[in-house]
This record gives sequence, structure tokens and C-alpha cells, in this order.
Amino acid sequence: MPDRLPPRGAIIDTIESALRSILVTDLFVETPADRIGPDDRLRAELGLDSLGFVELRVQAENTFGVTISDADFTPANFTSIRSVAELVRDLQARSQATT
Repeated sequence: MPDRLPPRGAIIDTIESALRSILVTDLFVETPADRIGPDDRLRAELGLDSLGFVELRVQAENTFGVTISDADFTPANFTSIRSVAELVRDLQARSQATT
């Protein structure tokens, strides 16, 4: 019997928490992690610039063991913590489906 995945919401919450930590610890976003909402805009509200988005991509790939293709590295997928978390979860699910 294959291992069951935790509920999607629990996975997204875990990914969002890790992404908040990356933003504060590695990308030096000034907003405290516990005050970053899942729908806060990464550019407009948290001040991420183009280099910050590239760094977030790399950190997400390293942290979650996924590869974010150029096709997936879009403004729509990198609008907020939630959008990045959903992308990561989808990439993890695709990876598990092919293994």
C-alpha cells in the first residue's frame, strides 16, 4: 500500500512557513515572519526585487527538492507566499507521480 500524503492544506501550511523563514533569514525581508500573510504580495508589500525573486526560486528548489523550470518561474506563480507554496506542492506531486 503506497504512503498517503498529508492533507493538501497541511502541506501548504508547512511550505508557507518554510518560505516565510527563507524570506526573513535568507532574503532579509524586514517584515517579521509571523506578520507575513499568505497573500501578501512579494514585490509590492514585502519589497522583493528581481534578484530576490531569483534567490527565492533557488532557495525553494534547494529546500523542497524541486526544480522550478523557466516556464513555471512566472509572476503568477511568484505573486505571494501562497502562490509559491502551491507551485512547490504541485511540483512535488508531479515528481511523486513519476516515481
